[in-house]
Amino acid sequence: MKTKICGFTLIELMIAVAIVGLLAAVAVPSYLAYITKGKRAEAQGALVTFANAMEQWRLQNGSYLGAAAAGANTGAPAIFSTTVPISGGTTTYNLTISAATATTYTLTATATGSQTADGNLSLTSTGTKTCSVASACLNGTSW
Repeated sequence: MKTKICGFTLIELMIAVAIVGLLAAVAVPSYLAYITKGKRAEAQGALVTFANAMEQWRLQNGSYLGAAAAGANTGAPAIFSTTVPISGGTTTYNLTISAATATTYTLTATATGSQTADGNLSLTSTGTKTCSVASACLNGTSW
């Protein structure tokens, strides 16, 4: 009597491993780009919310001055979170007031950690949105 052995041959196993490797080589970079894009969108949303906090500050104080920590005009904000994500976790962007006068401001989200290559984002009181890495922006240097 002959017994039949069931299983995979080495060639079949190598082909399966090659297919999985090829799929992983395509999927992993796409996934990492997706994660980077999501963190950038979160920073953009935080900048817009930060701008709303600046407008609230001006309504209460008549000026954008003094919204930074220790009553300063620039630097880390005292009226909003200093990091993105706002709710905590691993910091991907640091938020700062990079320029402020009585009637204008510029807010900046500086990329940190895994987002460093993605560049920095800025938002002004006039609504101008810029980023330092054109490939990360939708329209050249504007997000």
